Amino acid sequence: MSFTGKWNITINTPMGNQEGVLELVQDGDSVTGTMSAQGDNVAIENGRVEGDNVLWDVNVSKPMPLTLSFKGEKSGDNLGGSVQLGAFGQSTFEAVAV
Repeated sequence: MSFTGKWNITINTPMGNQEGVLELVQDGDSVTGTMSAQGDNVAIENGRVEGDNVLWDVNVSKPMPLTLSFKGEKSGDNLGGSVQLGAFGQSTFEAVAV
């Protein structure tokens, strides 16, 4: 299973849904790429594949500086899963292939 692709991502947050674009490139168990939202384009960090899951972190500056830690799995061409919102707890995300 490859996690290489491009998705429109929606993150459910206490401040409402945050939308952006996620691009992942898988090379073996390593994952790189970018996530773009609210005019920022940030690099994927700590990207890796573990079994049927893909995990990655992004450091965002808007709406406030924090690290988002994602754990997702594929459903068809789409991704979905959980996201740790820094100190703001855990939530969910959905990513639809484009």
